[in-house]
Amino acid sequence: MAETDVRPSNFIRQIIDKDLAEGKHQQIHTRFPPEPNGYLHIGHAKSICLNFGLAEDYQGLCNLRFDDTNPEKENIDFVNSIKDDVHWLGFDWHGSERYSSGYFEQLHGFAIELIEKGLAYVDFSAQDKMREMRGTLKQPGVNSPYRDTSVEENLTHFEKMTAGEYQEGQCVLRAKIDMASPFMCMRDPAIYRVRFAHHHQTGDKWCVYPMYDFTHCISDAIEGITHSLCTLEFQDNRRLYDWVLDNITIDARPRQYEFSRLNLEYTVLSKRKLIQLVSEKHVDGWDDPRMPTIAGLRRRGYTPASIREFCKRIGVTKMDNMVEMGVLESCIRDDLNQHAARAMAVLDPVKVVIENYPQDKTEILTAPNHPSDESMGTREIPFSRELYIEREDFREEANKKFKRLVLGKEVRLRNAFFLKAERVDKDEQGNVQTIYCTYDADTLGKDPADGRKAKGVIHWVSAEHGVPAEIRLYDRLFKVPNPAAEENLTQSLNPDSLSIVEGVVEPSLVDAEPGKALQFERIGYFCKDKHASNLVFNRTVSLRDTWAKIEGQ
Repeated sequence: MAETDVRPSNFIRQIIDKDLAEGKHQQIHTRFPPEPNGYLHIGHAKSICLNFGLAEDYQGLCNLRFDDTNPEKENIDFVNSIKDDVHWLGFDWHGSERYSSGYFEQLHGFAIELIEKGLAYVDFSAQDKMREMRGTLKQPGVNSPYRDTSVEENLTHFEKMTAGEYQEGQCVLRAKIDMASPFMCMRDPAIYRVRFAHHHQTGDKWCVYPMYDFTHCISDAIEGITHSLCTLEFQDNRRLYDWVLDNITIDARPRQYEFSRLNLEYTVLSKRKLIQLVSEKHVDGWDDPRMPTIAGLRRRGYTPASIREFCKRIGVTKMDNMVEMGVLESCIRDDLNQHAARAMAVLDPVKVVIENYPQDKTEILTAPNHPSDESMGTREIPFSRELYIEREDFREEANKKFKRLVLGKEVRLRNAFFLKAERVDKDEQGNVQTIYCTYDADTLGKDPADGRKAKGVIHWVSAEHGVPAEIRLYDRLFKVPNPAAEENLTQSLNPDSLSIVEGVVEPSLVDAEPGKALQFERIGYFCKDKHASNLVFNRTVSLRDTWAKIEGQ
């Protein structure tokens, strides 16, 4: 199933259709609002495809806005990686990228407005005491002793907070809502705190920073966002979103709608847990090809089209569910089967000597780059007396189901000749070291004249011309389908998530473009690693879903 222009409907599209039909909006305006405190992952890709996709389909606008309210955990590297990821997925944003920090003056003014209306107060309670006073899901909260401080005093305190006269943690500005609310987010949430931290956009101008929930809705309103789309964990926060906008003087009134977040088998999409994997060095950085980050998927060989197709297949609903990893892998297989150039590589080499082939002869054979797409052209492959084939492609004896090389039997070498195994050399442990064969010189590109058939087709690389390469066989990062539910995350890591083998590849692959998809014929899909100084290929995905076979046993 290729990526198509057919767009299935969902509840968000139904809301937009209704709003447009009723004249509520003349133009749809969405936004993708990441916090620049880590790399984007496949769950963010779902949000990117949704927000930018809606804007494209409805001839609307979509902003890229960084909700950068926590300078201690944010940096410009994360900002740049996020911009790269959005562009790589095939989207562009309306105008320049935006930053919530660009609205700090306005946000500060709205905080003062709430204080002047008696709807915000500065609380000097200790953090643990404040937490205790919030109550629980079963017990209402208790009013802070600072809740009824006068407007004048609160304005003075907030001015001192802004001037840096109070220490971090000494006080916060809280919204005055309802400490008995059944929704914890409405129990006088903090909306400003003191932080003496350098900000990647505003430098050292501020020592008070707004909280995310206060900032997000106002930023939406400032930008004229019509449909503010977020995941279900923010459903309760919609009440705070609306309360803030109801109580400040601002013209635009966006509406928040929630959809289910992506949960994907055999991985974690919690930023906190991804940070743990990186910081504890269970993976080799944010773009480790085992990571579910967009950077990791890109380095592994996933394509933008495959990820967009994946996001389309899983759809947009209000029901949380766990998506099978096989769905994502099916999308990349479908894409690469159609678009990846073919090449030959041997991952576990055993030598073949063709005894009836001239010792000093080399032939240059021509092979198609794709079996069904002539526009991808051809490549030249050297053929010589000594070759490498996969060790698993040979047996001294085998039943009829084994469709590869067997002593006394023939196979076809891919894009080359019929080959017959005659005898073998073994080492002291009985391992085959060399397979001595003969070939039929009259079978290049055609079947034998006598009508005999080969048992199968195997791939090969010239021993003289093949190039040594490191092959990294990546697999699922975790050995359990739902690692997030495990008590100990790291104990659920798959010890076989990366295997490294020393293989041999055809010489054309020396000049392969890093990151460009290849199919190693009969093995899987790979791409040349963009970081390695030596010749390294990363496995994107196997040719078939071997996990489904294992789990079905």
